[in-house]
Amino acid sequence: MLPPFGCCHDADGGLAAHRRYQERKLRMLRFWRDGVERQLAAVTAAISTLEQQMQRDASPAQD
Repeated sequence: MLPPFGCCHDADGGLAAHRRYQERKLRMLRFWRDGVERQLAAVTAAISTLEQQMQRDASPAQD
């Protein structure tokens, strides 16, 4: 059976497609990492703020 007209490609077409797939996957993983880094920064800031508040509340009040 012959392939339909217009879908013939050169011998390295599979390699080029695999490379495009890898590049697309890399962009997606970097996008996810950026989001996780933003979330981690937010959690780190919240922890820091809470620790400061706890230290402030634990110190004796000065009048």
